[in-house]
Amino acid sequence: MKSLPLPLRLAAGLAATAVERARELPTQIAGLPVTVVSQALQATMRVQQHVTELAIKGDEALAALRPVEEAPEWATFDEDVDSYDLSRPAFDRVTDDDIDDLDDIDDEPVAEQAEVEVPDDPAAADPWEQEEQAITAAVTPPASIPNYDELSLPQLRARLRAFSVADLEEALAYERASENRASFVGMLTRRIATVRDQT
Repeated sequence: MKSLPLPLRLAAGLAATAVERARELPTQIAGLPVTVVSQALQATMRVQQHVTELAIKGDEALAALRPVEEAPEWATFDEDVDSYDLSRPAFDRVTDDDIDDLDDIDDEPVAEQAEVEVPDDPAAADPWEQEEQAITAAVTPPASIPNYDELSLPQLRARLRAFSVADLEEALAYERASENRASFVGMLTRRIATVRDQT
């Protein structure tokens, strides 16, 4: 059998390859996002590596141009200290001069400590208790609502229609200064707004 011309064989090979690639395309499309992301991450890591290498080379070049800094006089290191044997524990390294210095400190007179007066009433010494007493004394229950502190929320709600805006504002101010219960504050605030809208 006589072989076909080369261009025809090349065209047939290209067509067969195209058919094979077309069959593999669905599986390749599924993995395409992962492949693209992976290649992008690899490229960014390569760029970061090149940038880091350039920065290190730049540091080395600049270090050759800068003079070496000498250690300041106040900086001492373990290898600079000759008077102590660093192989021994610290409590073994105490010298006689150190002990004499401690003896001199013991001989100095100690200043007398001021006496602290302790009050007889423990409640008087507690600042929180004093603050609570001051707040309670400064805030008085609303005169228009007898036994306000003993009323529950439904009991107070049942009596609200009988009060004016001034009475309600007085009750609200007292509630905020004393218990500051959210349900009472909210109910009084809404009632004040309702009475104002009606007038």
